[in-house]
Amino acid sequence: MRQVNESRVVKVTNTRYREHYHIQTPAGWLNDPNGLCFFKGYYHVFYQFHPYSAEWGPMHWGHVRSKDLVHWENLPVALVPGDPEDSGGCFSGSAIVRGNRLYLIYTGHHYYDDDNQDHFWENQNVAYSDDGIHFTKYTGNPVIEAPKDNSQDFRDPKVWEHDGQYYLVLGSREQANNRARILLYQSDDLLNWQYRGPITESRSIELEGSMWECPDLFRLNGQDIIACSPMGIQPQRHRFLNLSQAAYFIGQLDYNQAHFSHYDLHLLDYGHNFYAPQSFLTPDGRRIQFGWFSSFDNPMPEQADGWAGALTLPRELVMHGDRLGAIPAQETTQLRTGEVLNTSAIIHSPHRFTVTDPQHTEWDLTFDLTGYDGQVSWQLANTDQVLISLSYDQGSGEITVHQHGQASDRYATIGHVGQLRARIFVDTSSVEIFINDGAATFTERYYTDDQPVTTTLAASRPTATAIKAYTLDMKG
Repeated sequence: MRQVNESRVVKVTNTRYREHYHIQTPAGWLNDPNGLCFFKGYYHVFYQFHPYSAEWGPMHWGHVRSKDLVHWENLPVALVPGDPEDSGGCFSGSAIVRGNRLYLIYTGHHYYDDDNQDHFWENQNVAYSDDGIHFTKYTGNPVIEAPKDNSQDFRDPKVWEHDGQYYLVLGSREQANNRARILLYQSDDLLNWQYRGPITESRSIELEGSMWECPDLFRLNGQDIIACSPMGIQPQRHRFLNLSQAAYFIGQLDYNQAHFSHYDLHLLDYGHNFYAPQSFLTPDGRRIQFGWFSSFDNPMPEQADGWAGALTLPRELVMHGDRLGAIPAQETTQLRTGEVLNTSAIIHSPHRFTVTDPQHTEWDLTFDLTGYDGQVSWQLANTDQVLISLSYDQGSGEITVHQHGQASDRYATIGHVGQLRARIFVDTSSVEIFINDGAATFTERYYTDDQPVTTTLAASRPTATAIKAYTLDMKG
């Protein structure tokens, strides 16, 4: 098994933007979460990792584990690229436990000899571990190669077990029409795979995309769901405003016919910075998801400090009516190191609330909007500008989130509600917002240097509001 060259590993030079309670690299570049699973008493999270710089590069698999989903231990890099099956990188994939062995299924990335980073080919490979720390690449790799009608995009396997058989889906782009599709494979041993064909494809590039990266197929409340990260969708008024999206389909997978019938595509998260989510089942049956705080449109100032990127908090996926939503995993309460605010107030003109550590705080806000027809808002600001703001307009039933430096705001329609509950997690350089127990989420990055940070609530009319706040830290 190849090893990381420790003499080349980049170091963090400044901790000004380092998170306190999110998964991040020791140093270097991070993107997609991979291989989420529970194995031999630990939750495992892997992630796309480049250890030699704070820029995207040949992908490794970084690795952390936890007993409780919120306090994480760094482990050795699990996958290092450079073998014939993954010469250009160990791209995204997933994990599954079979017997007492943990299997990783991942994409091998390869470049042609023309110095063109956009000219590549991809295949699928297996690695395994009996201790959950040290991994061996299967000598029979690759286990899956692209069908003849596929473009170069052929990646991100998500594996699961159903009725004694193993299945995986892959993100694919058909060569003839350049549209996104999901391919299905079947196996009885995780090593020998039968191609079942495409189970669905995009209706059009403009509406549904040219590539569905990081597909995740799972069952929730009697329905099959494909979460994915579509590329190439055109903005549709207040929807699909990011460069690349995180979205989902709800439907049913016919295993016999290898066909996924589904409804329309919906956004999974409405914020500026959420991409490549992946989920897994906990031992008690909850569907938990992590995503990447992506930053496609804006610079990432932490790169100057030797690192880049973080993963979101664990989120429990729930059905909110006929839509998929997310709430903070119950384990996040273990991050609380103290209650710093617990009060009720009539909010009207902007009211600033002082807490011990405003950049490492969970806010739990409940606005009573009975008979209300105005607006309520929350904002995080420094001396110079509003960093992140959230507002709800009862007239339109729409949530608006603003991020400093972004060209446009982000929106979610939740309708007219008699009560608005917002749980807001502020870390050193990120904010996660959860609305009304699954109605909407917003995932955001922000950056501020050496200035006091304040939190303000406001309303266009006097509004009874319950306000709680807790300091948070992974070391608590």
